[in-house]
Amino acid sequence: MIRLETILTPGRSLVNVPGGSKKRALEKVANLIAEQVPELAMQDVFEKLIAREKLGSTGFGNGIAIPHCRLEGCSAPVSALLHLDAPIDYDAIDGAPVDLLFVLLVPEAATDAHLELLRQIASMLDRKEVRDRLRAAGSSEALYQVVLDAQNEH
Repeated sequence: MIRLETILTPGRSLVNVPGGSKKRALEKVANLIAEQVPELAMQDVFEKLIAREKLGSTGFGNGIAIPHCRLEGCSAPVSALLHLDAPIDYDAIDGAPVDLLFVLLVPEAATDAHLELLRQIASMLDRKEVRDRLRAAGSSEALYQVVLDAQNEH
C-alpha cells in the first residue's frame, strides 16, 4: 500500500493560501506542483485538473475537495494539500464552500493502488477531528504532520 507521506511533502502542504475562485485555487496547485516536481508542467497539471472538474466537481462536502487526475509524464503519484485563507465556491455535493484541497495526481496508467490512495484520502478527510486539526494547523509543517498522524491513527 502506498502511504500518503511518500507522495505528500511539507513543501506541498500550504496554509493560508489565497483562493479567490476554484480556477485560481487549481492554478495555485498547478504552480506549486510544477515548482516542486520539475518534470510536470504547470499548464498540463492545470488543464488536466480543470478537465476533471468539468466531468463533475471533486468537492466532497464538509469544506473538502479532492481534485485529482491522471497525468502523462507523471511517473509516480504526487499530492499537495492546501488550506485556503477563505472558503471558495466549489460546486461541492453539499453546496458548502471549500477551504481544504487535497490534490492527487497519478500516472496515466493508473492502477488499483492509485484508487486506494484516493479512498485513503477521502476516508481520512471524512473524520471531523482530522478536518478540525487540518484547519487549525498554523504552518506547512503542522499541516503535513496532521496527515502523518491521521494516517498512523488508522
